[in-house]
Amino acid sequence: MLKRWRNKSVEPAVSSDMLSKQRRYNSLVKALHADIYRYAFWLCGDRQVAEDITQETFLRAWRSLDSLKDDKAAKAWLITILRRENARRFERKQFDYADFAEELLEDSVSHSNEEQVEQYWLRRQIAKLEFEYREPLLLQLIAGFSGDEIAELLSLNRNTVMTRLFRARNQLKELLENCETRGQANG
Repeated sequence: MLKRWRNKSVEPAVSSDMLSKQRRYNSLVKALHADIYRYAFWLCGDRQVAEDITQETFLRAWRSLDSLKDDKAAKAWLITILRRENARRFERKQFDYADFAEELLEDSVSHSNEEQVEQYWLRRQIAKLEFEYREPLLLQLIAGFSGDEIAELLSLNRNTVMTRLFRARNQLKELLENCETRGQANG
């Protein structure tokens, strides 16, 4: 008789815990999916890969949701998961479709409106930055993290992050000025 009572009391508790976890996860996805996808897209430059990385990020988040103690840290926690998932992507064998994808991208850009062309152009300039400068810049511009938060995410000293942000902005400014100068000389 005692055994039957114990099973009945455990079932509602487990069901309640699962429902609570599902609600927490759903609110996390709803609030942060767009930011996580945007950052993934900036990291990899491919919509399909960004969708895959984002999906895998949220799958891993579901599996370890209980480890997230402070909901205010959810965005940083998800970005960390995303960065690790992106790194895993390079550990797997990949076929080289770079030339094919580039042709498709250039073709689609030629038929797009001016704003899309400018975004594509800016994205190409940012992609020219060294990764150590590009990553903190993207974390600041795309994900909206502060210097302290970036330092924590990248396991770097705050001063190192601020130096890299400064250098990234200067290098990007130089790249943009060089492109404008070339454009004026050609036009």
